[in-house]
Amino acid sequence: MNGASWADQWDNSGDSAKGGRNGGGAIVRSDGGGAASNTNTAKYKEKLGQGLDKTKTVASSGFKKLKNGSALGFRWVKDKYHKTTNKH
Repeated sequence: MNGASWADQWDNSGDSAKGGRNGGGAIVRSDGGGAASNTNTAKYKEKLGQGLDKTKTVASSGFKKLKNGSALGFRWVKDKYHKTTNKH
């Protein structure tokens, strides 16, 4: 494998086993906005949390519909098979 590994690229410890970059590979940007960026971050986290709650609700509802539909489908197939095999 040529180049640095994934762990070397994202390691922030500064001492790479392969002698790569010192000081870590991640770039951290600062807006210098202190309180304003904290409120923006809080708003973003709140919106993200609301979105995840909605996604979880929709996924749960879809799973319940899939589960009920599958159960009905399997029961229908079982009944059809039972009718054809039990003719005397």
